Amino acid sequence: MNTPTFPARVTDALVGALVGAAAGMLLVTAAGALSMEIGGVLIALGMVVPTVCGVVVGVIFTPGHSRSDSR
Repeated sequence: MNTPTFPARVTDALVGALVGAAAGMLLVTAAGALSMEIGGVLIALGMVVPTVCGVVVGVIFTPGHSRSDSR
C-alpha cells in the first residue's frame, strides 16, 4: 500500500477545512435564522468545530489510509 505524500495530506486537510467551514457557515446561518440574537462564542464554535473536524476527516480518509485488503 502506498502512503500518501505530505503535499497530498496537506491538500486533503485544506479540502476538509473548506468543507467544514462551509458546514459551519450553514450552521451559523441556520442558528441566526432560528433565533434573534446569537453570541460571538456561538458563531466561533459554529465555525471552528466543523473546520477542525473537516481537517481531521480530510487527513484520515485519504485514499492511502484504507485498511481493506483489495486483492
